[in-house]
Amino acid sequence: MTRLFPLAALMIAAPAFAASPIEGQWTNPSREVTVRIAPCGKRTWCGRVVSASPEARAQAAAGGTSPLVGATLMRDLVPADGGGWQGEFFIPDRNLRATGALRLVGSKTIEIEGCAVPGILCRTQRWTRVSARVRRGR
Repeated sequence: MTRLFPLAALMIAAPAFAASPIEGQWTNPSREVTVRIAPCGKRTWCGRVVSASPEARAQAAAGGTSPLVGATLMRDLVPADGGGWQGEFFIPDRNLRATGALRLVGSKTIEIEGCAVPGILCRTQRWTRVSARVRRGR
């Protein structure tokens, strides 16, 4: 019994990986691309493309990204000081990676800002929630 106590104490002391309000499926402003944001590491979230229109697939392929479905557009998102999340974003039609930030704007909108060069060549988009949190293990 005394051997189990330290294990039980450790289990209580270790916080579980909390669900994030950004988990779920989100679509871009033109509704041509849908990503699923889900945990992808111990304390990080990623967004992978789960569906894309034929036009979005063609633009991505012309930019050097094929296939678009399955591509990771948001990587290593971690909570940022002052709220929101920061990480790396991928722009498939330009085959370009950018650092940036994501913040929740209400329960159904996220705003994503990415900069190819910090403070320069920045772009902001608002994505809309398609569905709530995803189930773990999928």
